[in-house]
Parts: sequence; C-alpha cells; structure tokens
Amino acid sequence: MAKRAVYPGMFDPVHNGHVDVIQRSLQIFDELIVAVVANPSKQPLFSVKERLEMIDEATSELSNFRIVAFDGLLIDLVARERADCIVRGIRAVSDFEYEFQMALMNRKLRSTVETVFLMPHEKYTYISSRLIKEVASFGTSVAGMVPPIAEKRLTEKYPPK
Repeated sequence: MAKRAVYPGMFDPVHNGHVDVIQRSLQIFDELIVAVVANPSKQPLFSVKERLEMIDEATSELSNFRIVAFDGLLIDLVARERADCIVRGIRAVSDFEYEFQMALMNRKLRSTVETVFLMPHEKYTYISSRLIKEVASFGTSVAGMVPPIAEKRLTEKYPPK
C-alpha cells in the first residue's frame, strides 16, 4: 500500500527551505500532497492562485506529488486525501513547540495519522516566508533564498530601490 503524506503551509511565498522539505519528503513517501492554506485572516501577500503557481513552477522537475489549496481543518483534508501522514518542516526549537502542539491535536482528532518533522538543509534554516517578505519589502534581493519564480513575483510587489 502506497504511503501518502500531506505537507501543509501558507507558502507565502514558497522559499528554498520549502522546496528542500518537498524533495526530502519525496524520498520517504510514495506520494506527497503539498497543501496551500487559503486562510485569508493571515493576510497573505500572494493569492492562493499565485502561491499554487509559484510552487508548481518551483517544483516542475519533481514527480509523485500534487498541489492543492484548502481551508478548514488540516486533518479533514488529510482524511479526504486518504493520507497516512502530515509532514511539517522545522528549522529550530522555537518551531517545534508550536508544531508539537498541532501534531498532538491532530492525533487526538484522528489517531491513525502520524506527523513527521523534517529539517531542511542547514543552509536554509534561517529562511522564513516572513523574513523573505520583510527583506524584499525594502527592495533588497532575495536571490538564492527563493526559487526564481518567487523572486520575480516579490520584485513585482516590491520593486528594487
């Protein structure tokens, strides 16, 4: 039986740490579903459609995964997709505390689903979408931190100064 996992996130924007976690997940699972959260209350910089497009282009050379948008509870998406596992990327201990709480809540809601924490390559551990947006908002290049498509879209939102 194929092992299917869901990797959820805002991906606002997708960065190289996200891509690294996707690649690592594909080495472990038979199929991966990258799930873009459509939560407008977080006031994302990019629309769901833009985030889906950026992930699609950034991962165009990869296979055995698909990208979906969702709102509502992650655990409901996991059930609809018949997934066995949730993948969460963690960069530091500070990420772990929140992710650990979420994993326990998801286990309480659906005991058959496991959560796996993956660390991106150490060269990406300082990268977060929040920091990427902050740096880009000053017109500073984020080349090397995000895929080229995300860099292009950020430059359109925040022209260089």
